[in-house]
Amino acid sequence: MLSNAFLIAIKEIKRNLLRSFLTILGIVIGVASVIAMVMIGDGTTANVKDSISKLGTNMLILRVGQEKKGPPKEDNSSKPFEEADMVAIKNEVQNVKAVSAENSSSMNVVYGNRSNNGTAVVGTNNDYFIIKDWDVSEGRIFDESELTSGKSSCLIGTTIVKQLFGEENPIGTSIRLKNITCNVIGILKSKGASAFGRDQDEIVIVPLKMYQQKIKGNKDIATILISITESKFIDNAKIELTSLMQERRRLKVGEVDNFNIRDMQDILSTMTSTTKMLTYLLGSIAGISLLVGGIGIMNIMLVSVTERTREIGTRLAIGAMENEVLLQFLVEAIVLSTLGGIIGIVLGLIIGYVTVNVMELPFILNNQIILISFAFSTFIGVFFGYFPARKAAKLNPIDALRYE
Repeated sequence: MLSNAFLIAIKEIKRNLLRSFLTILGIVIGVASVIAMVMIGDGTTANVKDSISKLGTNMLILRVGQEKKGPPKEDNSSKPFEEADMVAIKNEVQNVKAVSAENSSSMNVVYGNRSNNGTAVVGTNNDYFIIKDWDVSEGRIFDESELTSGKSSCLIGTTIVKQLFGEENPIGTSIRLKNITCNVIGILKSKGASAFGRDQDEIVIVPLKMYQQKIKGNKDIATILISITESKFIDNAKIELTSLMQERRRLKVGEVDNFNIRDMQDILSTMTSTTKMLTYLLGSIAGISLLVGGIGIMNIMLVSVTERTREIGTRLAIGAMENEVLLQFLVEAIVLSTLGGIIGIVLGLIIGYVTVNVMELPFILNNQIILISFAFSTFIGVFFGYFPARKAAKLNPIDALRYE
C-alpha cells in the first residue's frame, strides 16, 4: 500500500513539475539558508579560535589598572610594573614557562623614501617569541648584549618588509623609528590578522631597554605576558599571580586591585560563544522560511484535493478505505518536502562552500545540522500535509462524484 502511494505521488509530481517546484521552493530556500548560515558561522568560529591561538599559548596577560571591557588601553592611573616584577613572577609563580614585557606604541617607520604610519612598535625580551609562539623566518632574535645595553636592534613583520623593502633583503639594513636609527636583525614569520582585525605582521619588535631609554624615556612596564607550561595549571597560576602582585604592590586587605589578569581561554570562550550565538540566531531566522515552505505545501495540497475531488470520490466509491486516501496525499506531501530538503542541502553546501572560500574561512562540514535540516523538512511535510490529506479522506463519495 505504501509503495503504491509513493508511485502515485511521483506520478502527480511529474504531471505538474512547475507547480511542484514552486511548491518546494520555500523548503529549498529554508534548508539551503540554514546550512549555509551554519557553515559560515562554524567557519567564523574556527577562524576566531585560530586567530586567538596565534596571540599566544596558555598565556596570562597582566595589565596595570582595573579590568575594562573592550580593546586593551594603557592605564596611567595606577603604578606601572617594573622589571623586578617580571623576575619575581618567574621565580615565585609555579609552572611558569616564560615571562615578557609588552610595551607598545604606534609609530611611523621609515626606510629610504618609503614609510609606514601607525606601525606597532613593541619593546620586549626574547621570552616574547616563546609566549607568542612566533618564529623567525630570517635572521635572529636579540642577543644578551642587545637586551642589556639597549642597543638599537629590531625584528620586523612581513607587512613592513613588503611595504618598505619590496624585493630587497632587509637584514643588515637600518630603519628609522621617528628619529631613532634601528638595525634590522631578523624577519618574523607571518601571522596574519588577529581576532580583533589588526594586522599582526605590521610590527617592529625592539629590546625592552632600548624602548624604555630611547622611545618612552622611563623604566615603566604597562603589560606583562606570562606563559604557563600547561593549561591545567592556569587557574592556580592566576591565584598565585594575584597574591604576588597584591604583596608587591602593597595592597591592603579589602583594597581594590590596581592590576588585572586576563586569561586567553576566557577571551576565547567569550568570542566563540558570541559567534555561536550569532550563528544560531541567523540559522533560526533562515529556518522561518521552512515554515513558509510548509504553508506553501499545505496550500498546494488543498488545491490538489479540490482539483482531484472526483478522482477521490471514484476511489472511495469502488472500495478504497479512508486511511488509504489519507496515506496517498500524506505521502505526496512528504515526498515534496523531502525532495525540497535534498535539493536544499545540496544548494546550501554549494553556497556555504563558495562563501567560506571567498571569505577565506575554514570549510567545516556540520553533519548534525544537515541531518536536522533534512529531518525538519520531512516533518514539515507530515505536519502541513496531514490536514489536506485528512480533508481528502473525509470526503463523501456521493458528493465527490457530483463535484464539477
